[in-house]
Amino acid sequence: TPKYSNEFLSIGVGARALAMANTQVAITDDVTAGYWNPAGLLNIETKYELSAMHAAYFGGIANYDYVGFSTAINEKNRMGISLIRFGIDDIPDTRFLIDDNGGINYDRIGSFSEASYAFLFSYARELEISYKSKSRETETQFTHNLPLRLGANFKIIRRVAGEFANAWGFGLDIGVQTEIRKWK
Repeated sequence: TPKYSNEFLSIGVGARALAMANTQVAITDDVTAGYWNPAGLLNIETKYELSAMHAAYFGGIANYDYVGFSTAINEKNRMGISLIRFGIDDIPDTRFLIDDNGGINYDRIGSFSEASYAFLFSYARELEISYKSKSRETETQFTHNLPLRLGANFKIIRRVAGEFANAWGFGLDIGVQTEIRKWK
């Protein structure tokens, strides 16, 4: 089975999305769109939106946290910023448990954390595409306007494992949404 370095990003955000088996790519209409499909930021009806989520995994050993904020730039443009953290804190560091004389010294046990962070910067813009069609019966020509929402997010990934290892990475997602009659 393949392993991925940023598997924590596949968990998802938002109670609604997780309850709906991650179907949010097409229907997202809140600040979590920065994660699911940045084009969906344009479906938000308020000027500002803020969301936060916390989930504990493995009996509370691992913590998954999300916070997102979105604001309208104008009627056809919107931006958002999100932070995701998946981490295990207070991992016992027993490297120095045995002292120089070979004895066990519990006072020498330290701790460290392993954490993965994702910072998402999202932008969405609404466009309108016009196209023409002709009626077969009457030869009448019709002009249709298709709303097209485009979005992108830039991710900065940070991984830290105590003082042992750390890394940086980045990613880019592009999303599109449209509606044709009742289809999304």
